[in-house]
Amino acid sequence: MPMLTTCRHLSLRSLLRLLLVMTCLTSLPLAAQTPGETDPAEQEAADAPEVPADPLGRTTPRGAFSGYIHAMAEDSYDEAAEYLDLTGLPRRIARQGGAEIARRLRIALDQGGDVQPSVALSEQPEGKLNDGLAPHMERIGSVALAGETVPLYLERTQETDEPLWRISSETLKYLPETLDEDMHTTVDQLLPSVLIKRKWQGVPIGHWLAMVTLAVAAYMLSRLIVAAVTGAARRILKRRFPDYPEGLVQAFALPVQVYLAVMIFVASAQRAGISIIVRQYFSQVTVLVAWFAILLLAWRLVDVIASALQSRMTRRANMGALSAIMFFRRSLKVLLVALGTISVLDIIGFDVTTGLAALGIGGIAIALGAQKTVENLVGGLSLIFDQPVRVGDFCKVGDIVGTIEQIGMRSTRIRTLDRTMVVIPNGDLSARVIENYAHRDRFWFHPALGLRYETTPDQIRYLLVEIRSMLYAHPRVDPDPARVRFTGFGSISVNLEIFAYVLASNYDDFLEVQEDLYLRIADIVKESGTGFAFPSQTVYLASDSGPSEDVVRAAEDKVQQWREAGDMPLPRFEPERVSELQGSIVYPPPGSSSLRN
Repeated sequence: MPMLTTCRHLSLRSLLRLLLVMTCLTSLPLAAQTPGETDPAEQEAADAPEVPADPLGRTTPRGAFSGYIHAMAEDSYDEAAEYLDLTGLPRRIARQGGAEIARRLRIALDQGGDVQPSVALSEQPEGKLNDGLAPHMERIGSVALAGETVPLYLERTQETDEPLWRISSETLKYLPETLDEDMHTTVDQLLPSVLIKRKWQGVPIGHWLAMVTLAVAAYMLSRLIVAAVTGAARRILKRRFPDYPEGLVQAFALPVQVYLAVMIFVASAQRAGISIIVRQYFSQVTVLVAWFAILLLAWRLVDVIASALQSRMTRRANMGALSAIMFFRRSLKVLLVALGTISVLDIIGFDVTTGLAALGIGGIAIALGAQKTVENLVGGLSLIFDQPVRVGDFCKVGDIVGTIEQIGMRSTRIRTLDRTMVVIPNGDLSARVIENYAHRDRFWFHPALGLRYETTPDQIRYLLVEIRSMLYAHPRVDPDPARVRFTGFGSISVNLEIFAYVLASNYDDFLEVQEDLYLRIADIVKESGTGFAFPSQTVYLASDSGPSEDVVRAAEDKVQQWREAGDMPLPRFEPERVSELQGSIVYPPPGSSSLRN
């Protein structure tokens, strides 16, 4: 569709201009020039000869074709001939004269010409250099001539010192020797003769009225089509995607309706044979309306997506993400307004390059002054989206330990164990090492037991077996790994090391389970007949009977029984025994008040 191509071209052109200006600004030299030194680029520009201004505006493709349309509107065919390249035409065409050729070309364009809107034509003297054509050629549309569709070219010629754009002889040579002037178009056949005879801007008044009528009809038709499509879309989405964002279909309805109306309007005006002059005068309005539809769609999609994300973050109580969503929502809308303003100014003929350059320089100055603010903003966004910490997490940041209370766009607040509030800038926080305790799925239980040196090897074996059995049997201890090892002889004790993980959801829960494990270990040590060592010297007197011989003997007898039966579970337990023991301990222990809950 011509309108689709035009709007895509305009939006890309505006974006490319913006990128070009920003690229030029960022490539400015940082070092100041020496007084009296001249920039080579400036010197080259100063030495370049000035291109004289053409009174007919033919120095650019846009000016050339717009000038031809303006001359036709004033019925000035001699002036219109100045916009044609008459060199190299066949004799049958050249003998008609420039004014007659200009008039016949207008008739052909009225009856079946498809020309880009004037605002889509290049306003650069060199034209478009990336269209795949020769640098001196520019395709601006097509026209039906001699029973076939012929490309409508502009060609840059240099008959004098001034290169000018004209409608190319490559198109004009297809003009037939005779062109039926009385062959009325569809709109001429439908209009009463009074609206054909009376003219304005060189065009029958009926053509102007027909354009307005077509605009209203196109809008009503597009409204009916969009209403039917959106109704069907709602039913399909509700059936297949019950949780699709509210307002999504409605967001598309009006922009698509407006854009579809523009497409229908442009296509119907061309097929109805409305004068090329009227169509070109209306082209600027159609492009503005189409561009408005695109911006309106983007605006509405921003609202729908932001609302859906806000609802989700509200359910999760993620206040930091809510702040980021609101910030992005406002920023994108400001960007859309700026982009729309620049595009509208460009479409209606204002030179926006100078304004963009001024805005770019001002933006760089503001960015340099707000460097820390921007750093904190980026740091806050990284915290929100990467989520190394969340509100409510207990974590350690540097030497600060506490709970995250708020993640804002500029700073993060941490409530310490002393109940003080620490505020850390997000830029600083995102660069620190963060240890987040809230993401632990289990807690490490690793006490070291120091036993008295009087502990016998069989007592050590008894402790290794019984403590490990207790760990395997405990329902809140992960059996893999759960180990107890005799690690060596210390200066004052015989050392055992325990390594296990406690299945707990939070630190308070872990402390409860750890307490129960310590008490059970103390009971096992007591049952073994030994005791814990402590850093002191022990003087044994005659009245000190030492460890109970009966308890020691009982522990040693049990180890002896394991040994004789070949059932000593050292250095490791058999998997069957681990499965048999797993979860056999009652927890909380009998008599605990927790059992009543």
